[in-house]
Amino acid sequence: MHAYFNILQVNFPCINQSKKAKKKKYENSGIVHLTSYRSEKQVSFLEFIYGGMQINFTVGIDFTASNGDPRSSSSLHYINPYQPNDYMQAIRAVGAVCQDYDTDKLFPVLGFGAQIPPNMQTSFEFAVNFNHQNPYCAGKFTQIRLYGPTNVAPIIYHVARFAEAAQKEEPTKGAAAYYVLLLLTDGAITDLDDTIAAIIYASRLPMSLIIVGVGDADFTAMNFLDGDNGVLRSNKGDMAVRDIVQFVPFREFKTVSATELARHVLAEVPQQVVRYYQMRQIAPKPRPS
Repeated sequence: MHAYFNILQVNFPCINQSKKAKKKKYENSGIVHLTSYRSEKQVSFLEFIYGGMQINFTVGIDFTASNGDPRSSSSLHYINPYQPNDYMQAIRAVGAVCQDYDTDKLFPVLGFGAQIPPNMQTSFEFAVNFNHQNPYCAGKFTQIRLYGPTNVAPIIYHVARFAEAAQKEEPTKGAAAYYVLLLLTDGAITDLDDTIAAIIYASRLPMSLIIVGVGDADFTAMNFLDGDNGVLRSNKGDMAVRDIVQFVPFREFKTVSATELARHVLAEVPQQVVRYYQMRQIAPKPRPS
C-alpha cells in the first residue's frame, strides 16, 4: 500500500563538520531539496488471514519404484504400526499447521509416478483414493504399482489450475484463496525443464510450492529450484516473477519435533503470500468485527 504526497519544497544543507571547523567561510557541501515523499504501509500475512483468506493445501506423493517395495521394511512407503515413515511424518507435521488456515480441514492427496488401475498405466497426476471428484482421504497402496519416472510438472499444473481460477475471481472476491502444494519425493526430478516451466507459470498465481526431499538421494536440483540464490529461469528465457519454492531435505530434520519441522517447511510461505498480493496490488480485507 503506497501513498504519495507533494509538499512545499524543503531544503536541507549538507554540513561537513570537518570542513566547517577548518574553513571560516564554509557554508555547506550542497543542498538537498525535498519536494515529495512516499508513505508505505507494510501489511502482514496475518492481516490476510484475519480478512478471511483461505489456504488451500494439497499433498503430492512420489510413488516411483525408487521408494522400494511398500511390503518391505526398507521401503520409504513401508507402513510400520509403531513408527510413521518419513512421508507420514512430513505430512502430519505440515498438515497440523496448515489445517488451522483451512475451514474444512480436508486436503486433496495426489500421487505421481505409479501404474494405477484399471489398466495399470503410468500416471503422474492421480487421486490417491482414485476419486478425482473427492480426493480427500487415504488410498490403498496395494492397488497401485510403484513405477516411474519422477515427473512432477503435471501435479504442479494440476494445482495451478485451481490457483488460476481463484486469481480470475480476485476483482470481485479480493484476497480470498491461496494454494500451497506440499510435494514429497525421494529422488531427482526427471522432467526438470518442464518442472521449471511449471514453477515459472505458477509464480504469477496465488500459489506456493514446498518440496520435501525424503530419503538419502542427491537433491542438488531441488536447491536449484528454490530461488533463494537467484531468479529461476527456463531454457526459453522465461523468468519467475517471484520465488514460490521452498525445499527442505527431511533427513536434516528427522530428529526434531514436528513443530520444528513444520516451522522450517513453512518458513517462506507467509512472505510469499504477502508478495503475491502486493504484486497484484490487493489489500487484505477488513477483519470481521
